[in-house]
Amino acid sequence: MRVAGSIRKEWRQHLLLAASLVLAVPSPAHAEPAMGPPLLSEQLAKRADGELRTFYAGRGFQPLWIRPDGRLDDAAQSLLELVRTSRDDGLKPGAVKATALESALNRAGEDASPKNLINAEMALTRSFVSYVKGLGSAPRAPMTYQSAALAPVIPTSRSILQAAAAAPSLDDYMRDMGWMHPLYAPLRRSLLTQNTDASTRAIIAANLARIRAIPAYRTGRHALVDTAGARLWMYEDGRVVDSMKVVVGKIDQQTPFLAGNISQAIVNPYWNVPQDLIRSRIAANVLSKGVGYLQGGGYQVLSDWSDRPAVVDPATINWHAVADGLRVLRVRQLPGPANFMGKVKFEFPNELGIYLHDTPDKDLMLRSDRQLSSGCIRLEDAQRFGRWLMHRPLAQRNRQPEHRVDLPQPVPVYITCLTAMPEMDRIALHADIYGHDAKAVAGSAAGNPSKRSR
Repeated sequence: MRVAGSIRKEWRQHLLLAASLVLAVPSPAHAEPAMGPPLLSEQLAKRADGELRTFYAGRGFQPLWIRPDGRLDDAAQSLLELVRTSRDDGLKPGAVKATALESALNRAGEDASPKNLINAEMALTRSFVSYVKGLGSAPRAPMTYQSAALAPVIPTSRSILQAAAAAPSLDDYMRDMGWMHPLYAPLRRSLLTQNTDASTRAIIAANLARIRAIPAYRTGRHALVDTAGARLWMYEDGRVVDSMKVVVGKIDQQTPFLAGNISQAIVNPYWNVPQDLIRSRIAANVLSKGVGYLQGGGYQVLSDWSDRPAVVDPATINWHAVADGLRVLRVRQLPGPANFMGKVKFEFPNELGIYLHDTPDKDLMLRSDRQLSSGCIRLEDAQRFGRWLMHRPLAQRNRQPEHRVDLPQPVPVYITCLTAMPEMDRIALHADIYGHDAKAVAGSAAGNPSKRSR
């Protein structure tokens, strides 16, 4: 019996030796590299629970933050810096587990044992998920959304981690804050790298809140209108591919914070004149120049606001009553070279009647202060914007009034006011013409500047 037992023991030793030799054979060049020591995966399988377990199970319980050589990725320190300074995002460091993360990383740095590494892995994952979700619910500027689908959402833990795992570089993903709009990280970084006074910090913090009202859009296309700089930006897959000057609302007729889907272009549009302009401009010109002013400018008086109104003889209208606001009138301008809408307008459904349109008055684009409209957005180059929206030139020969051209796919547009914008390696401050920053600066002056935990 002892002989047989000795043989079995020797046979087991041979099997273990053979297994170790097989494991020692180099992997083929095309094979996937190991993502972490097997011992770490075993411990991770024991520690991960809930949605985290679902994520890790999908990757064979391989660590996300630990490199194949058993060391923590540089992304760990990048994340730590984000959560330590999370007050800049309107969050409390305690809510994103900043202290627990720092302690876990310090222990792993002093002793990179499997236990400490897994503790650091789990602390990083939990802190990262809390931080991304926290940003999704952090205070943000008011924005009117055409639909709920245009507003930022709080992602699931699994989707947060899957996006991070899919990034070509986890450290770059942390530094660029790839889960936020591309403008967010460089503007936030300025709070850490530049010496700014309390009022400037308050302005930057207010602008971060405005950007938090816009989803990340790291894939696909969207347009962004900045009313402070009076400029439109065209984004594709998180990168600016084009921009142009725009004219936006006056101080007393501000272009609102608004989000919608541009779904159609209207070629050769009518211009339905706003009531305040009918009273102040149209009626005043008719009273001083006669009803011939209307024909010369291509204006029609209409019976009602239906799709097929009758044309009314302007000589039958009491223009004094119109000028005094005692009579409400519908006036529209026919398509043509002088039409206030230019050759095309781009519509997205909204209750405020805001849209983007061409303009015959190109000289306005030469001005540095372009807050001059009644609320709508006049484009420097409507044809170029139309080509970007449509993936092809707009129809030029069609003379049909109000010719509708549907976009191949709706394109989201976000209208905001960014008085602080990243430009190269600095932050450009625009005049707070609408007074949006006043409350933030007043709070800073009163002794409530944004604080950071370090």
